[in-house]
Amino acid sequence: MLNFKQLHHFWNVARAGGIVRASERSGLAPQTLSGQIAALEASLGVTLFRRQGRGLVLTETGQMVLDYAEEIFRTGSELEEALLSRSAGRVVPFRVGIADVVPKSIAWLLLAPSMALPEPVRIVCREDKLERLLGDLAIHKLDVVLADSPLPANMDVRGYSHKLAESSVSLFASAALADTLAGDFPACLQQAPLLLPGNEAAVRAPLLRWLEEQRLTPRIVGEFDDSALMKAFGEAGAGIFPAPTLISAQLCRHGELRCIGELPGVGDSYYAIAVERRLSHPATQAISRAAMPPRDG
Repeated sequence: MLNFKQLHHFWNVARAGGIVRASERSGLAPQTLSGQIAALEASLGVTLFRRQGRGLVLTETGQMVLDYAEEIFRTGSELEEALLSRSAGRVVPFRVGIADVVPKSIAWLLLAPSMALPEPVRIVCREDKLERLLGDLAIHKLDVVLADSPLPANMDVRGYSHKLAESSVSLFASAALADTLAGDFPACLQQAPLLLPGNEAAVRAPLLRWLEEQRLTPRIVGEFDDSALMKAFGEAGAGIFPAPTLISAQLCRHGELRCIGELPGVGDSYYAIAVERRLSHPATQAISRAAMPPRDG
C-alpha cells in the first residue's frame, strides 16, 4: 500500500529541487529525507531520481509520480479548505478564467450548473487571453479555464482538457443588413461585409477554409479578439458574423439579428482546462456532469 508520508517527502524534495534545499525548508535531516525516498522507491519498485552532476533530477517515472502527487496533495488541500469553509459558514470561491474568444452566452450556459449547487458558491470570473489565463491556472490562481480549444501542446503548463460541449457554427446579421443581401445562402455572402474572430479563435481557420471551398470572397471589414465586441458590431449592422448555432435562438429572440445560414462541417467545441486529471472542485464537477451532448444545431 502506498505510504503517503513517504510520498509527501518525495513531493517536497521534487518541488524544492533537491534534498538539501528540502531539508532546509522542512527542518528534517537530509539523511531522513534520503531514507524516506529510498523506502518509497523500494516499495514502488521504481527509480524516482537520478544523479546529474551534484544534484538530482526526476526520472520519467519520477515525473509521472510527481504529477499524481501534485494532484493528490492539491485535492487534500482543497478538501481541507472546503470543510473549513463549510464549518465556518463561508461561501466557497470558484475562480474561472474565460478565454476572450468564448461567446458570453456559451460561458453562461457552461457555468450555470455551478450556480445551482446545494452548497453556496461565489463565482469569480476573469476574461483574458488564453495564454495568460493558463499561466494563472498553473500557479493555482484559477480553478478552471473555459476555452474553445484544448490545452495547446506547445505550452509549458501541466493541465488536462475536459470537453464540455460542441456546436455547429452559423452566420448572423442584423435584420437591416440581412434585407440587403442578394440571393440565397451561401451565394449571398459574395462581397458581403464579414466580421471575423481573431487569430486565436479555433473557428477562424475552418471558417476561412469553408469560404475558400465555396469560392466565396466576402469583404472582411473587421477582426475581433473579443467575441462580445464582434457581436456588438454585428448587431449594429457592420457585418455578418459567426456564432455557435447552439445560441441561435438566444441571439435572434428579439428580432434584431437573423441567422443567415449554418455552415456545414464548421464547428466549435468548448473545454474546461484544469490542473487535475480528475476534477475535484465541486463547481467544476457540476459543469462537467451537466456537459451538453455533442450536437450539430
